[in-house]
Amino acid sequence: MLNIPSQSFPAPSSQQRVSSAQGRSKVPLKPGRSLMDWIRLTKSGKDLTGLKGRLIEVTEEELARHNKNDDCWICIRGLVYNVTPYMEYHPGGEDELMKAAGMDGTDLFDQVHRWVNYESMLKECLIGKMAMKAVTATKVSDSHLSMKGKPVGNGEKVSDQLSQLPFRDGMLPKPRYDWFQNDMTVSVVIYAKQKEISSECIIVDLDDHNLRVELLLGVKSYLLHLKLFSKVEDDIKVITSYGIGKIELNMKKKSCCKWTELGTPLIKHDMLIETKNQEIFYRKCTLISVCDVTHDTKLYHLQLPRGTVCQVPVGKHIYLKTTYKDGEIVKPYTPVCETLISKDTECDKNIFLIIKIYCNGIFTSHIANLQPGDTLYMSNPEGKFNVHSLQGVTDLWMLAAGTGFTPMIKLIKYAFKNISALRKINLVFYNKTEKDIIWQSHLEQLSAEDERFKVEFVLSEPPHHWTGKRGTIEVSHISDLMSQDANDSKCFVCICGPIRFTEKTLMILQELEFSEEKIHAFLE
Repeated sequence: MLNIPSQSFPAPSSQQRVSSAQGRSKVPLKPGRSLMDWIRLTKSGKDLTGLKGRLIEVTEEELARHNKNDDCWICIRGLVYNVTPYMEYHPGGEDELMKAAGMDGTDLFDQVHRWVNYESMLKECLIGKMAMKAVTATKVSDSHLSMKGKPVGNGEKVSDQLSQLPFRDGMLPKPRYDWFQNDMTVSVVIYAKQKEISSECIIVDLDDHNLRVELLLGVKSYLLHLKLFSKVEDDIKVITSYGIGKIELNMKKKSCCKWTELGTPLIKHDMLIETKNQEIFYRKCTLISVCDVTHDTKLYHLQLPRGTVCQVPVGKHIYLKTTYKDGEIVKPYTPVCETLISKDTECDKNIFLIIKIYCNGIFTSHIANLQPGDTLYMSNPEGKFNVHSLQGVTDLWMLAAGTGFTPMIKLIKYAFKNISALRKINLVFYNKTEKDIIWQSHLEQLSAEDERFKVEFVLSEPPHHWTGKRGTIEVSHISDLMSQDANDSKCFVCICGPIRFTEKTLMILQELEFSEEKIHAFLE
């Protein structure tokens, strides 16, 4: 997900602004190697990773081995991409990419073009995540240690030692937990040491004896991972105390017995980990129903397992994983509401996804054939969008193209319900033809029922009778819609669509000197 940098847009000394003044260094590309050619290649269904869609954990040693023009892997923000197929399409030439070959290229990327939506551009080249380095305990002063927890192997837990060290400025304090029981129930209480903890921050997965609890704390997450002392019912109740920072998990014992311990620690139990270093965790979801949205998009209704508690926050995306032949295929999607014009089904177990089916796409061709009762694997939610950025917003603008509309769906509902100062929502929705418009009737009905909502459809291939706007994103579409007061402190703009659409929209907003602090671009 692209999250616009927090200074001016772009910063006065940034490479983007410097290159605009001095002339950006580009390398002539071969015929058939334009941005549109690259997009067509990524949508062709061709395996660009060399791993047949599998995601792997990549060690530093493995990454370093892929450092040649014909075998080039690069790490950006903890994710590893095989950029070998992209070499001939890169406007800056192969030499620029080779500067980060076989290593972490995050700093180099940020210096040159942080604003580029690399996650969308390279999503078909994703290899996996960097593996965490093993922690080696160095000499620690005895006065700083208070050993709790049982030894693992022949020594004390490194995580326990590190958690007792004095915190430096800016370090996130490690949460702690405790547990209680009676004859029938077991309760686990987590003290987050942060007051603003909502129900969306806690993810629980119970699979037989194994309990996995992840507490999302921004750039870090806290993990409880145990094989429970005995079996419990899979309808876990989670109570979150906002303003206190306490989370309580209540479980019913399957047998009436006294537990001598909560359970046996599993991998990474009781650890505070940087989110970017956390491996992607999946749980098996059941397909409940599929219905048509447009001629090539469908609404998929998935149900989480009984032992899972997971709410996907507004603006976050998940990864779907399925097996194909001898490998696994993974794709990101943004969950939506069941509908825009009526109340959603009241069930925390429901996940709804609008998915465009590509006839040549390996993943979508596979799931297009799934039937109710079949299963898919869903990851934890990810993404940088935070609804706190909408506090006090009066005018919310949404610029969406195609399936880039999906992040806007939950956002529209959230804004109407939770932003007290909201005066209007303006959606400009770009599509090729009228039959491509997702939920056109829903949007028109919402606009008729609520005067705060306005939608405008723009078609690049309109029929003769079309009376609306035509073409693709351009300055007039935005400048005509945004009044003189649109750039005040109470306006916010959300963007989502294909790479070319997002980049062009950002450049237009830059020309209009729109503050980047009031912009968020989502991953499509």
